[in-house]
Amino acid sequence: MRNRISVVLGALAALSMVAVSACGATAPKQDGTSASANAAGEPLSGLRIMVPNTPGGGYDTTARTAAKVMEDTKIAAGVQVFNLPGAGGTVGLQRTINEKGNGKLALLMGLGVAGASYASKSKATLTQTTPIAKLIEEAGAIVVAKDSPYQTIGDLVEAWKKDPKKVTVGGGSSPGGPDHLLPMQLAKAVGIDPKQVNFVSYDGGGELLPAILGNKIGFGASGYGEFLDQVEAGTVRILAVTSAEPIDVVKDVPTLKASGIDLVFSNWRGIVAPPGISDADRKMWIDAITRMHDSAEWKSELTKRGWTDSFLTGEQFTTYLAEQDKSVADILSELGLA
Repeated sequence: MRNRISVVLGALAALSMVAVSACGATAPKQDGTSASANAAGEPLSGLRIMVPNTPGGGYDTTARTAAKVMEDTKIAAGVQVFNLPGAGGTVGLQRTINEKGNGKLALLMGLGVAGASYASKSKATLTQTTPIAKLIEEAGAIVVAKDSPYQTIGDLVEAWKKDPKKVTVGGGSSPGGPDHLLPMQLAKAVGIDPKQVNFVSYDGGGELLPAILGNKIGFGASGYGEFLDQVEAGTVRILAVTSAEPIDVVKDVPTLKASGIDLVFSNWRGIVAPPGISDADRKMWIDAITRMHDSAEWKSELTKRGWTDSFLTGEQFTTYLAEQDKSVADILSELGLA
């Protein structure tokens, strides 16, 4: 049975965004020359992107979209995307750190991994990795099954305030991650003591979705992009999004602000590599991801999925990652969760 988590999160009111056990297994080493040593004009080969959550979640969708764009634009060929879920992403993080010097491996990560590394008291942290690029930001969504009794965000809030412990909320991240921070901040914004929130943690959106569909939880909180297919199919409904402005791909869904709730929230995702990779391999990854980012195909995916472009590379991303890591550590320490 999953752990149900109630925490004091008053200190997070001003926080608009922030982001194990050791896994001794190592990936098989790739033969041949470094991917960065390919002849000019040839697609890169042998690249692998690890997703530290289950298939179907936001990390998974972002990684597979990036890989497809790199292949479609002939930046790379045969990019392998694989999942290594566990402990809110920190199993994958530890694996990445264990792969020191492996210049063909990258980890798709974000705010959730940063939070999980401290909440789980993992020895692995994002500051031990090699930063490559920040890719996107994405607003959150409050989601229910199609047959949920809550027709509007107002209906949900009314029932939640009457009995906070009875209305269970699920999220696809561990404590400190975006799917945890969002409902805690929402609770505070509507006058619910975060200590009373009955939060159930799922390991990624792939596990969260069945819980929503099966009405195992009152509502889910996660990135809206994870539910677009289900919204189109009519199996789930998004009651509200957490962006400042309405989102085109779910244009009929109101923002929390428009619904009278003073909260704006966003998550971010990016790519890091193992520690100790060569300067040439780091440059190879940054150049490849930059070319991908600049392509018409990537811009089309941003529009299609409603993702916000927030591209950073090099020292800018290194600085951003360090700031996010420290912010999460400080907040979770104040809450006694790190």
